[in-house]
Amino acid sequence: MIFNKDTARKTAEVLLQVNAIKLSPKEPFTWASGWKSPIYCDNRIVLSYPPIRNYIREVMAKQIEKHYGKPDVIAGVATGAIGIGILVAEYLGLPFIYVRPDAKGHGRKNQIEGYIENGQNVVVIEDLISTGKSSLNAVKALKDANIKVKGMIAIFSYGFNVALENFKKENIELLTLSNYENLLEQALATNYISQKELEILAEWNTNPSEWTAE
Repeated sequence: MIFNKDTARKTAEVLLQVNAIKLSPKEPFTWASGWKSPIYCDNRIVLSYPPIRNYIREVMAKQIEKHYGKPDVIAGVATGAIGIGILVAEYLGLPFIYVRPDAKGHGRKNQIEGYIENGQNVVVIEDLISTGKSSLNAVKALKDANIKVKGMIAIFSYGFNVALENFKKENIELLTLSNYENLLEQALATNYISQKELEILAEWNTNPSEWTAE
């Protein structure tokens, strides 16, 4: 779920402003999964723009306190959410850890990097939610280490049904600053896309694994 309409609109606006989100219905991108997509999202670019990263940091931090209270630790999902996770933890004055996709094959063989104690509670920071698989993999690693996950907050979600189902199945609350629906509304309102492109982008979102550009 998103926090509120104003936050969703403003977040979509700033992501489009710095090209963190690129829309290209006519020349689609190819994701690592092999899916053809008219949209590509790289929220790490907001770190290069101090006013925008500060906005994201502050909104995330305040919503964490509002929805979850103050956790013991902030956890970021590697690698995309390490930067923004550190900023949020710093704003809240909390320790920070991050979770790798898998345990390292050398050294201490950690999957969770940083110091945290058994039984402490965390809020997990993500930059982007697609299917939710990698995000929930990080949640599993934390739970396996006897860490209590209060919930997850992300900058942006594509709003895929499979992601909603995955989070519901694992009983993890997901909050996002903005989502695909609000992004399209903002892109159309600012003439970033045409009505025809809006229709293409909306169609893709209903069945992304099978979509092909015409």
